[in-house]
Amino acid sequence: MKYRAPKGTRDILPDEAAVWSRIEDVFRASASRYGYGEIRTPAFEDVQLFIRSIGSDTDIVSKEMYDFEDKGGRHISLKPEGTAPVVRAFIQNNLQAVNPLTKLFYISPMFRYDRPQAGRYRQFHQLGVEAIGADDPLLDMEVIVLAVSFLHAIGLKRTTLLLNSVACGNCRPRYIESLKEYLAESQDDLCDDCRRRYVDNPLRLLDCKNPACKALLQKSPVISAYICDPCREHFDRMREGLDSLGITYTVEPAMVRGLDYYTRTAFEITHEGLGAQSSVAGGGRYDRLVKECGGPDLPGMGFAAGLERLVLALEAEETMSAQRMPCSVYMAALGDRARISALEYLYKLRDAGVYAEYDYLGRSLKAQMRAADKSGCKHIVIIGDDELDRGTASVKNLSEGIQTEVKLEELVAYLLK
Repeated sequence: MKYRAPKGTRDILPDEAAVWSRIEDVFRASASRYGYGEIRTPAFEDVQLFIRSIGSDTDIVSKEMYDFEDKGGRHISLKPEGTAPVVRAFIQNNLQAVNPLTKLFYISPMFRYDRPQAGRYRQFHQLGVEAIGADDPLLDMEVIVLAVSFLHAIGLKRTTLLLNSVACGNCRPRYIESLKEYLAESQDDLCDDCRRRYVDNPLRLLDCKNPACKALLQKSPVISAYICDPCREHFDRMREGLDSLGITYTVEPAMVRGLDYYTRTAFEITHEGLGAQSSVAGGGRYDRLVKECGGPDLPGMGFAAGLERLVLALEAEETMSAQRMPCSVYMAALGDRARISALEYLYKLRDAGVYAEYDYLGRSLKAQMRAADKSGCKHIVIIGDDELDRGTASVKNLSEGIQTEVKLEELVAYLLK
């Protein structure tokens, strides 16, 4: 029997993994420059953490979570998103005592039982930041600018920043009541999920992908018309900060995020090369989440981006420039004595930081030359028993076709130079 990767998962092979590594390196450097420290949380958590934080009526909790009882009878879930685990770690480790404004970033696999499609998998990977402890709208601006600058740094140019305010606990109920009134006589035309959402969580109606529901909601009230003065002032101040830096954006009044914990600022960054599923990053403010998870009443702000989506966007822009490190030296050894002696120089080169390869298949010199050329090596070093007797090695520059005889005691220094 030939085993295959489970449905909704995939192998990231070395050439593509090099692109992933470049994205991750740029993100780590970008987040660090903004003062964010890396955090790594477990792959699974108590299922109640996600029910309380994300919302029981979201598709993530009701349809997509990988939740199960472990052998100890504990109900746990593989993490479907990154913010709630970071908040749990913040509370558990009392990070507020370390710094009144805690700034963290993560790179981690996530898990959702979703319908596999381009850029969407059941095991997927996110990178993101969380800033906990301040309600300053200029912190919202910082998180957004970090997201935008990171995407530019990896080579994405055809992006659009969308902003909205999704209100707070004071003004959101008025909007929800208006939304319910608008749909009161159309409930029978909603999908099964939305008929349930109409009763339990009307805001989730706006996140439905069903074409009939989307058509019904085209002329529905927009949340921006119902936000209170403090929410409006917060949104305007955040936009003022973005304007001062020349960050272009579009206010999208109908945009909501797919998680219940967002308040006030919400944003998405889309890419024109990805079609209908165009979002590559998004986030917002979550001023009630820390308290909801059992911690102090502290505000927060963050964003996340999907690595798979970023790779697709890079492919669309044809900027997949990262490649595996090219081989610099191929060590071709011929004869039993030479095969052992060549190892000394091979490992000295590697210890000096040189990518050096060695033939472990016992191939002929001609076959080793072909292998060196295929791997893109700059030089091939030929050491046979005859060369050992003379105390030399033949070094061939493959790009220029020039072959030079070098004393063995000078070989490493010669190649390094």
